[in-house]
Amino acid sequence: MNHVQPDEIELDATPFDKLREECGVMAVYGHPEAARMTYWGLYSLQHRGQESGGIATSNGEDIIDVKGMGLVSEIFTDDVLQKLPGQMAIGHTRYSTTGDSALLNAQPIRVESTKGLIAIAHNGNLVNLGTAKERLERDGAVFQTTSDTEIIVQLIAHSAETTLVDCIADSLSQVDGAFSIVMMTRNRIFAARDPRGFRPLCMGRIPGVDGKPDTFVFASETCALDLLHAKYERDVQPGELVMVSEDGVTSRYFNTTTKQASCIFEHVYFARPDSKVFGRWVQKSREEMGRQLARESAVEADLVVPVPDSGVTAAIGYSAQSGIPFNFGLIRNHYVGRTFIEPTQRVRDFGVRMKLNPSRALLEGKRIILIDDSIIRGTTSRKIVRMCRAAGAKDHRGRFVGVSVAWRRAEGLRSVRAAWQQLLHGVLHGELSDAVGRCR
Repeated sequence: MNHVQPDEIELDATPFDKLREECGVMAVYGHPEAARMTYWGLYSLQHRGQESGGIATSNGEDIIDVKGMGLVSEIFTDDVLQKLPGQMAIGHTRYSTTGDSALLNAQPIRVESTKGLIAIAHNGNLVNLGTAKERLERDGAVFQTTSDTEIIVQLIAHSAETTLVDCIADSLSQVDGAFSIVMMTRNRIFAARDPRGFRPLCMGRIPGVDGKPDTFVFASETCALDLLHAKYERDVQPGELVMVSEDGVTSRYFNTTTKQASCIFEHVYFARPDSKVFGRWVQKSREEMGRQLARESAVEADLVVPVPDSGVTAAIGYSAQSGIPFNFGLIRNHYVGRTFIEPTQRVRDFGVRMKLNPSRALLEGKRIILIDDSIIRGTTSRKIVRMCRAAGAKDHRGRFVGVSVAWRRAEGLRSVRAAWQQLLHGVLHGELSDAVGRCR
């Protein structure tokens, strides 16, 4: 039995060296059980954030919100959902991007402003926070949270435009960065994406029955639509603001000139394989990445072993292209959260040992190719390599479909900083094998 020694738990001394890039957002308009539908949608999006979650509903007169720390299923019981009346709802499952991991920064954020009562949920990072916040505070804005999401609400409240739609469009044109947003007033739902289209946001429809109006759904990924039996209609386009009201669906653009640049990590890691993101099935993208990896970086081996779960599809593609057999040499405990989105380094390192266990029957005496979606710092990879060696694997070759994501944009992979750059320096100088424990 392997015991974790104190010196094997590596603490994270670099607060910025955390990949905190994805959250999940949901919105439902025109359904008698809007809160429950939003809950189910967030359940499908749980992989996008496990720190906190929240749902806000509107009954036409007031907006009621419930937020909590932890998983969606832990926060929202039947009793809690019954306290969220109304036919409109928005929801959020969070991994902190800007702002502390605390209930204070859980979303949706509900604000009573000069433009009325507004609730907002946001996936992404804003990068011009300093100047915008300073200007707003000079104008009298009082911030309730440390989250960048509140910047947008304050910009709306302080906009000189006259209608709410114009105020929203005006505020979104002032912020720079990645944002896929759902917003709700007492009687309308809004959805918007940043002009570059960094993060995904799709729209679906549930046909009404017995002559009742259709229900409209917005979600970060199409997998949430599938659970709700909502038909995928289209993506919210980059720079587009969509509004749903009793008059139907309307749309306008607040930016049409910025060059689009969607985040590749949605297809490499963030999104579920059964989702269609940026017009392409994630499953197909990852399998093709594995095939291309085999074409570019072939090596003799006895077995292709994926690092579950996000490395599985790429490993299938690598195996198919190379002709090397595929098998699950690492068995995952699915009752442990994904290490990538745990808040602290202490949990992350110990979580690798809790989550993955090598199958000695498959690995002993074999030359293996470990396939993973990406390598960020090498922390996880080092531990996996050590586990495979201990299980008797004769040789290890690491292949990473996303290793070439070397230069990040602040909006896309904001948190990959000093430690990742140190690992990249090793890659550029031929020292990757040392960085991940001779996984060549």
